[in-house]
Amino acid sequence: MATQIVLKRLTSAEVDRIIEMAWEDRTPFDAIDFQFNLKEKEVIHLMRSNLKTSSFKMWRKRVTGRKLKHGFPDKKTRFKSANQK
Repeated sequence: MATQIVLKRLTSAEVDRIIEMAWEDRTPFDAIDFQFNLKEKEVIHLMRSNLKTSSFKMWRKRVTGRKLKHGFPDKKTRFKSANQK
């Protein structure tokens, strides 16, 4: 499966950062895609495989239908890459 290949190339620090970004209310999935080249479905897969079942369900309930998680408001980027200074 292509998702497995993409996820295997990530370091544990990158996985931790993606999980952190996914939990943040103001970080849209587009920001994760821009920084790590992971689509929303791949982020969901990553979260499912790295969180306890109850934590995953809580996260999914939290982000489902949330406007800020789906696209940049007014196309402005509000995140800063860890590599940017």
